[in-house]
Amino acid sequence: MAVHDPKVLIVDEPTRGIDVGTKAEVHRLMSQLAADGVAVLMVSSELPEVLGMADRVLVMHEGRLVREIGRDDADEESVMLAATGQAGGVA
Repeated sequence: MAVHDPKVLIVDEPTRGIDVGTKAEVHRLMSQLAADGVAVLMVSSELPEVLGMADRVLVMHEGRLVREIGRDDADEESVMLAATGQAGGVA
């Protein structure tokens, strides 16, 4: 069922297994939806993709949310430390 004018879009590994050109198009579409006011929740194991796309990064460790990091503070080290339980505390 297609829904028009969604308020929220949830995508899980949206670019896994696709070519670079298609990946760029997926990123462009998600960015446009976000600019149009749609909340885009992206789950991705590709950290560079997350850091390049996200306004906020929510990090989980052992099935629990452990840290929320804003775009300006998110980097590979802070995300990986939180994801491995080495830093961050409970969000």
